[in-house]
Amino acid sequence: MSKPIPDIVIGRLPIYLRELSFLADEGVPVTSSHELGKRLGISAAQIRKDLSHFGEFGKQGTGYKVSYLQEQLRRILKVDHEWPVALVGVGDLGRALAHYAGFVNRGFRIVALFDDDPNKIGQRIGDLEISSTDRLAAVVQERGIIVAMIAVPAASAPRVAEACLAAGIRAILNYAPITLKVPEGVLVQYIDPVTHLQRMTHYL
Repeated sequence: MSKPIPDIVIGRLPIYLRELSFLADEGVPVTSSHELGKRLGISAAQIRKDLSHFGEFGKQGTGYKVSYLQEQLRRILKVDHEWPVALVGVGDLGRALAHYAGFVNRGFRIVALFDDDPNKIGQRIGDLEISSTDRLAAVVQERGIIVAMIAVPAASAPRVAEACLAAGIRAILNYAPITLKVPEGVLVQYIDPVTHLQRMTHYL
């Protein structure tokens, strides 16, 4: 039985994929672990070790074909197709996320918007209409959505997370400044700018 891939390794793969996209945009056809490492501030040995968990993607002395390595990393990360995403919470942050164009070309598309505020329900952002969170389960199941982003106040986040889980959501990107309690098998990632700022200010 093969050993599970460490989560820290999986966490670096999107960083490698992003840098490969920059290289492709620059018209660079071939790269090396040394070049990637120099651009990312990661050792070449670490990059080679990370990639070796998934197979051989280049040849010693010739490096990696950028387009091929991009394709393989997309496959490994399962972003070689588009994931529909539900966004719950359409305040200032939620609106910014709904307008953000960077999701689509990286494997994700926000396809449904939800909010509790009666004044927002029925408003449109681009092609999407904001629905009541009461319709979350129906829309999620109808659209086959299993990924959600939560951009609500901390006090509302546990209730919203429960509603997401009841609807069949299996992965949550949480922007609310609170740790969610979820059952085993549900994936949660946290984005809280304040905690990152506090981590930095310790060193200043």
